[in-house]
Formats: sequence, C-alpha cells, structure tokens
Amino acid sequence: MNKNMITHLGSCHCKQIQFEVTGKNNIQVLDCSCSICSIVNYKHYVVDKSQFKLLKGKKHLSTYTFNTKVAKHMFCKICGIKSFYIPRSHPESISINLNCINSKTINKVKIIKFDGKHWKKNINKIKSLRN
Repeated sequence: MNKNMITHLGSCHCKQIQFEVTGKNNIQVLDCSCSICSIVNYKHYVVDKSQFKLLKGKKHLSTYTFNTKVAKHMFCKICGIKSFYIPRSHPESISINLNCINSKTINKVKIIKFDGKHWKKNINKIKSLRN
C-alpha cells in the first residue's frame, strides 16, 4: 500500500454491512442534487473498485436500479442504509456514503457541489473525479 494511503472503515447503521476503503486522509466528496441523493443527503466518496473491500454482509445486500439501470444502489436489507453503490457517473468505481465511514481516519473533506438534477448537462464536470 502506498505510504500516503490509509484504510477507512465503514458500515451501515446496524453494522451487518461492513467495509474498508483505501484512500487518503484528505478526501473530496460530491454533494449531488439528483432525486435520490438529495432526499437521503448522500455524499459521494468515489474510489476505484480496487480500493474497496466488503468485509461483512454480502447476504444482507439488496440492489435497487431505476431509469437507465446503470447505477446499482445497494442497501442493507436489515436497516435500509445505502453505504455504497456503483454510480452511473463512474460505473467502474464505487461511491461510498461519507456518512457511513465510521473511522477517525478522515482528516479533511472537500465538498464539491454537483447539479445532478441536470445530470446530462453537467456530467462531464465530474467524470475525472476520483480519490
């Protein structure tokens, strides 16, 4: 592991879904205004799939898709929390809900506003974002 990288731990509310993600301690997150993100206050910490590891709870995951069916929204069947998912904007990545990282390993968070209500018009502004 790169010496500038650390392991962040996270989970859903009931802790049946647990994961780790390798990243920096200063991160960027997207604050999206689309219909699903805004209603649940989801803050996107987008990482390459190789940086993510599900530690526990695969059997408790349920997947929800809508519209284009590209995004794979994964929820805990027990508590209903979406801790992470495969985003439409970055289908080769994992978007982790910043609110579900429960370790003290994040030092600083830069929030980038994204107009997800007008997704098609704005998607190119965030295509290169990845932590």
